[in-house]
Amino acid sequence: MDQEKIGKFIASCRKEQGFTQVRLAEQLGITDRAVSKWENGRSLPDSSIMLELCALLNINVNELLSGERLDMDNYRNMAEENLVALRKQEEAANRRMLSLEVVIGYTSSVSFLALVFTASWVEMSSWLRAVLILTGFALLNIGGYHCLKLEREVGYYECPNCGARYIPEMKAVFLAPHIGRKRKMKCPYCGKRSYHRKTLTK
Repeated sequence: MDQEKIGKFIASCRKEQGFTQVRLAEQLGITDRAVSKWENGRSLPDSSIMLELCALLNINVNELLSGERLDMDNYRNMAEENLVALRKQEEAANRRMLSLEVVIGYTSSVSFLALVFTASWVEMSSWLRAVLILTGFALLNIGGYHCLKLEREVGYYECPNCGARYIPEMKAVFLAPHIGRKRKMKCPYCGKRSYHRKTLTK
């Protein structure tokens, strides 16, 4: 998607409908800085407000994502292109978030090992040793929780039996045995228990 083209289209439609950036932002419950970023091609509207924005600008979502008004001849082609582009964006964003999970996991593990090693081998008072060990375990648990939360919320799990893609409950992810990014869980759709793999898009 061409963000600069979309931004110019938003600005043009906004003016056609008689909105200032401030007034449009008020209607959407956001800041005028966000509208300015769209129109300068620095960001895209969040998907949660796209329908409301399109209604205010008297356009549809495909026209918004294409950055131009569409006639019936090229409407379907542009719709498919926009869906592919949105899927790629979601996949890239989810990949970045899963990379963050790896960083958090390594950081908390290394911190834990460093603190426990220090407490075990460096001469110090008993209370300080206990504080270091407890701090290490706390960091490991906090890091582990956030890693698990990210893995659950980013992307989807796919059932190998029925092909359904879904976001499981936190409890199911926590209790599930896993191999890499595959977790043995019960599918909420077909009810079969098997190893469900992580996928980045639905």
